[in-house]
Order: sequence, then structure tokens, then C-alpha cells
Amino acid sequence: MESRTKDIVLMTVKRFAGLVLIFCVSGWVSKVNTPDHALEYCNTFRQIQIDIRDYAITPDSARKAFKAVIGDLRKAYNRDSCKAIDSSYFVFPVQGYYPKESIGGRGRGYRPNGLDLFDMNAKGSHPAHDIFIRDKNQDNLDDRTWEPVNVLAFSSGLVLATETSWKYDSELRGGNWIWLYDPCLDVLYFYAHNNIVTVKTGQWVQAGEKIGEMGRSGFNAYKPRSPTHLHLMTLKLTEEGLPEPYNTYAWLLNATVKE
Repeated sequence: MESRTKDIVLMTVKRFAGLVLIFCVSGWVSKVNTPDHALEYCNTFRQIQIDIRDYAITPDSARKAFKAVIGDLRKAYNRDSCKAIDSSYFVFPVQGYYPKESIGGRGRGYRPNGLDLFDMNAKGSHPAHDIFIRDKNQDNLDDRTWEPVNVLAFSSGLVLATETSWKYDSELRGGNWIWLYDPCLDVLYFYAHNNIVTVKTGQWVQAGEKIGEMGRSGFNAYKPRSPTHLHLMTLKLTEEGLPEPYNTYAWLLNATVKE
């Protein structure tokens, strides 16, 4: 019976294109107790992002600091407690929308080449998927319901950092953003352009939990030429703790949709 159960789990995993490479280390945590130093690690992670943005740290120093804090996070969360992945692991991050109708360019907008998270001068890449909503008058409300559209956690994880103070005259590109760490997949998610953020640093969120509301914050996203969308970037961490772009298009297509 135990062997049969393992076979079923393995078959379920293989139905998700792109998940095979990370099967041995992936899963989900149903309940996580926040480690004592988790908030300290989160604050360090956020400060690294701010220092990079403000050119207050060199790319080499930023890489070293980043690797160190990722090492701390990996030690804090025991991945042996992660359960086997199943079909409910991912929840589509825009509530009330389906992947095929809302992912920009059917995934062709993903351009990973040239990304350097530690160098603000690196330009031209777009290692993310933009997920659009119906908002012709650009008021941050769904044209069908006249209500805000919730941004949901794509998978369970720790809220590493947030930005909530963006103003319309700011030149910062990400707007109101959220960084989330999934220790089971060992990936980072970056949710950008939110109108409001509803989670706090150090908070653990479950897949499908509301973390914000769709918006147009950010230097480029605020401009009239830009349709209202969520910018979702996923970075898979290397063995040494450095971020690499990861294309989650297959994950998004197979994610559970929350009405």
C-alpha cells in the first residue's frame, strides 16, 4: 500500500510540466512556526533590496549579503518537513481570472536574458509574467464587478519584504511590491505594481491567501499606455544561494483558480 501511494504521488507530480526538475525538494507546508530570527532575516533581505535600488551597495557586496541571508533562511526552515506536492499546490495569483485569458502574450512576455538582481544598471530583461485584468478606465477596479481584484499567494511561503509607500510622482519602477519566499520550492516570488499590500514582513501565508490588491503603482505601470496588471517574477535559488530566473508559465496554467 505504501508503494502504491508513492506511485500515485509521483504520477501527480509529473502531470505538471516543469516540476520534474524540482520534485525531490518541493512540496508544501500546511502550518509553519516562524523561526525566532525570521523577522531579522526579512529585514536584512529588504535592506539589501533598498541598498541596491539606491546604489548604496556594490553588486559584489550585494551578492555576498544576499547569499548570507538566503543561507540563514534555509537553515531556519527545515525542508524535510515539506510534504509531497499535489495538484492544489499552486493557486493562480489573480482572483477571478483564468490563466489563458489573462497572462500576457500567452507567456511570450517572459525574457530572462540579462537579469542581474544586484545591478540597477542592468536593463532589457523581463524575467516575469504580466497578468492583466479588465480595467479600461484604469481605476484599479474590475470592469465587470466594479470591485478591486485580489492578488493571491501563488504558493505558501514567508513574506520577506514589502513596499507600501509608493506615490504617483515616484520614479521607482516596482511600485508597491511584495517579496515572498517558498522554502519547499526554494524560490523567491516578486509581486509588483500592487495598489495596496495586505500582508506584513515576517508573516507566513498559505497558497491562495490574499496578499494585496491589483493596481498601477510603479513608474512605468502608472502611465496610461500600460494596462493594469500584476508583474510576477519567480527566481529559483542556486545551490550557493543566488537567484536565477525561472519560467513558471506551466505552473500558472495548471494552478487552481479561485473565484
